[in-house]
Amino acid sequence: MKFDTLIIGGGLAGLTCGIRLQQNGRRCAIISNGQSALDFSSGSLDLLNCLPNGGQVCDLPQGLAQFVQAQPQHPYSLLGVDCVLQQAVQFERLAQQLSLNLKHGGTNNHLRLTPLGSLRPTWLSPASVPTFDCDEKMLSPQKVAVLGIEGFNDFQPQLLCDNMQRLPHFQQWQLHFAYLHIPELDHLRNDAREFRSINISQALEHKLNFQQLVAELKKVAAGAKIAFLPACFGLDNDDFLQQLQQACGIKLFELPTLPPSLLGIRQHRLLQKAFEQAGGIMMKGDSVLRAEMTATQVTALYTRLNEEVALSAEHYVLASGSFFSNGLVASFDQIIEPIFGLDLFKQEQRSQWTHHRFAASQPYQQFGAKINARCQAIKQQQVVENLYAIGAVVGGYDAIHQGCGSGVAVVTALAAAEQILQGETQ
Repeated sequence: MKFDTLIIGGGLAGLTCGIRLQQNGRRCAIISNGQSALDFSSGSLDLLNCLPNGGQVCDLPQGLAQFVQAQPQHPYSLLGVDCVLQQAVQFERLAQQLSLNLKHGGTNNHLRLTPLGSLRPTWLSPASVPTFDCDEKMLSPQKVAVLGIEGFNDFQPQLLCDNMQRLPHFQQWQLHFAYLHIPELDHLRNDAREFRSINISQALEHKLNFQQLVAELKKVAAGAKIAFLPACFGLDNDDFLQQLQQACGIKLFELPTLPPSLLGIRQHRLLQKAFEQAGGIMMKGDSVLRAEMTATQVTALYTRLNEEVALSAEHYVLASGSFFSNGLVASFDQIIEPIFGLDLFKQEQRSQWTHHRFAASQPYQQFGAKINARCQAIKQQQVVENLYAIGAVVGGYDAIHQGCGSGVAVVTALAAAEQILQGETQ
């Protein structure tokens, strides 16, 4: 089977790259084992949150300019600030076109409220989550109800309230917490493993007791005009949440729960649907076993479901993720990129893989494939001309402590797609 581009990995980076290529008439296939970090994400997308000195980033162009000077190995430094900002704008346009229902963006970060009651800077957030401007120090008085669901342990409203009350932003807010009693969820309470956000959403989407749920919301909100809920109301989008809001007359916001996260799952489904509607082929439940290569070219891939049939393409994109999805594999004494054997940013000695403080930036989080300024992968110090590496499989950055994981995914995805498209038109 032959394609214009074969993409390994169906997460944020792989799908973004595939959608861009399909929209420009390229025939793409994505090989996906079905596991994506998107399903565990908050739904907010970070471009850059933190400077090397620990300072928070509000102005993105200014923050990026300072950041790349101190982080020469970071993908943003390789691509250049202008490219990063350009591709960020392109993704915002794509998100609007695909109706991902994201807000903010532009050249400034905003603050999103986390499920633990802290405020975290970020770039784009789902329209249904509570967010605030970076320069807001004390918010105007509000009466807010934080509502959990009886028996649902993946969202703790009391903890959220307690931590919010410690922040100066919420000093003038009247906060109280309560729990929704929803009888139609009783069958899930018998097994804690089944009482998760996905199962709750599936049980509620039939709206068998919609008016009863509206009445319960009004009662426990106790006169509050704003309520925060766990993201359990709507598996594919926030339409159900909006219907609840209209029926009860209370402004409803949702917060991500412990994984699996409906906010991330919604984005994953929308992106996958957009790729397939554009003509892309999803090879779901499959994984690459091996690659055939020359010194500077990939010539074919063989997968678990196509062990004897070569999959070939003009271009290949590695978007296989990091350790979470086996894009990188660690044994006791070594770390490898298992498909192509690419050169990696890594520490050779195992003692240097981790920091003794658990909360510190861990060195292994920066391990990953080496790329050049065109996102082309490097093997044995040579550029593999038709292989691009994007997203979490790329090394040289700490997605968690720098707050840039989603940004690196979409920026490298769109930059690689642009290189492929330019190369085919030359």
